[in-house]
Amino acid sequence: MMKNILVLLCLLLLSTAALAQTRSRRTTRRSTASAKTTKTSAEQAVAEARTTGAGKVADQIKTLTKFLYILGGVAKGIEEIDTRRSEATPAALQKNEQNKAVVKSSLENVRVGLDQLEIYFRSTPELQGYYVKLVGSASGAADAEAQAAAGHFDQAGRTMLVVVSRLTDVLVLMR
Repeated sequence: MMKNILVLLCLLLLSTAALAQTRSRRTTRRSTASAKTTKTSAEQAVAEARTTGAGKVADQIKTLTKFLYILGGVAKGIEEIDTRRSEATPAALQKNEQNKAVVKSSLENVRVGLDQLEIYFRSTPELQGYYVKLVGSASGAADAEAQAAAGHFDQAGRTMLVVVSRLTDVLVLMR
């Protein structure tokens, strides 16, 4: 009888120890799992912000390269008419002035878009590290805008190429 009580007591103690070990392991796993989930969520937020930022930079690059392609032809036409002003028809002179106005307006729109992009990067904590490389893009567009206002359309295009280069450098950093 004593032997049975002793065996029963040992079984009871062993099962209690086993339960205690199981419970502590589960608690540890739960906290580790929640820590991993939190870390994953933070990493995911950074990745999403970087993807969104890179998309915005890529959109600007696409817009600028299309603009520069068109500007090349327009700038050449503007310069030809300006150099042969005395030979140009009144309709050609009027069209030339319209082209100049469109280029100046387009450069202003580009500058505004780049200003917004810089503000977005500066105000998004996950993108502030890339802002350092991006800063100056809008001022480059402002320089091109001033050059176009002075009638230097070819130089404005060259200045915008520097801006595209800066944007491309930012995009490379973000990959």
